[in-house]
Amino acid sequence: PMLHIESIQVVATRPTTENLVLVKVQTSEPGLYGWGCATFTQRYKAVVETVTSYLEPLLVGRDPARIGELWRLMHTNGYWRNGPVLNNAISGVDQALWDIKGKQAGMPVYDLLGGKVREAATIYQHAAGRDAEELCDRVQSLMEQGVRHVRVQLSGDPHPTADTPIAASAGYGGVGSSVPPPDGAMPGAYFDSTDYRRSTLDAMARLRQTLGDEVELLHDVHSRLSPTDAVDFARRLEPFRLFYLEDAFPPEHLDWYERMRAVTATPQAVGELFVHPAEWVPLVVNRRIDFLRLHLSAIGGLTPAWRAAQVCETHGVRTAWHGPRDVSPIGHAAQLHIDVASHAFGIQEFLSFSQPEMEIFDGLPELREGYLYPNDRPGLGIEVDEAAAARYPARADVVEWTQSRNRDGSLSYP
Repeated sequence: PMLHIESIQVVATRPTTENLVLVKVQTSEPGLYGWGCATFTQRYKAVVETVTSYLEPLLVGRDPARIGELWRLMHTNGYWRNGPVLNNAISGVDQALWDIKGKQAGMPVYDLLGGKVREAATIYQHAAGRDAEELCDRVQSLMEQGVRHVRVQLSGDPHPTADTPIAASAGYGGVGSSVPPPDGAMPGAYFDSTDYRRSTLDAMARLRQTLGDEVELLHDVHSRLSPTDAVDFARRLEPFRLFYLEDAFPPEHLDWYERMRAVTATPQAVGELFVHPAEWVPLVVNRRIDFLRLHLSAIGGLTPAWRAAQVCETHGVRTAWHGPRDVSPIGHAAQLHIDVASHAFGIQEFLSFSQPEMEIFDGLPELREGYLYPNDRPGLGIEVDEAAAARYPARADVVEWTQSRNRDGSLSYP
């Protein structure tokens, strides 16, 4: 009988601060299965339900080798398509199918994509500090570990009405304000546009003065400025020669990138919130951005990411896949296989793995002197200890850091 998909299981786990969703596709051949990442940490239960109630019944009995066929089938079978819940569910299956194909071929996925064009991926890591001095110290400590690209943010102190320090520790700058909000303002992660821009520009000047040009600096606006303020901010950052400025505009205001390109040379990166090709294709084809930062599972997995990388290569845009804690180590492995196989590669965001993640996952990529190395096992190269994952159960908490507020207490883009 033909090899077929026998079952699809979902493992939800929370080894650190984020819920991770892992998908296991089991085939009819004993011992032949694949793992994929389906992590939408803020709405993980919706993804679990989509895989178990809809994708498993749709796919059981089908040929796992037909990845392109099955991707299109999962994408269109519910009629309405795109969106982070469905795309993440598709991604879990899609990445697992690539894992299976690599195991069948006895090859790492990067060999299925045409082989390595580099041995490892250059990474960047994050540094946040309450002031320029603390920020300089943290950047220097990363440089001493061989990291040559650092995302820098001022973390600030939480606003008096904030009910959580999470937004501050994330380092999205300007949290808190010298101006008090109106009486009765709602709790949340407060953000002051004026304080943020002024303090960040001062910190950039201090970083360059102290560290010189020996380090590449990146900065994330997190879509929290008005479009005109974002354009002005990008122009004022030019003297500090950023590697890139991330998410100057939210997905709702992408047309502003055309204006941005016309008035500033500060390189632009965007894409972690994208779920539809119509969001990124015009930016890449018209060369309005320099780095495309898609979140692999939010766009539907390795299949659409590889296609996107090829479009980027054709148009001189580089990839910088989204790589925070809400990408599982399986997802990190998937994007690393693309990184080492694609000429479009630019940089890879990477936060070091935690001790619980090391308990759950075997075959983790290795970070050495600012480079991330994949292993050479067949498939994606990651194994999961399901018993260890069960020791760290996922939790559907109310998400606080995305309750981002302007100085007057109104909600803003998080």
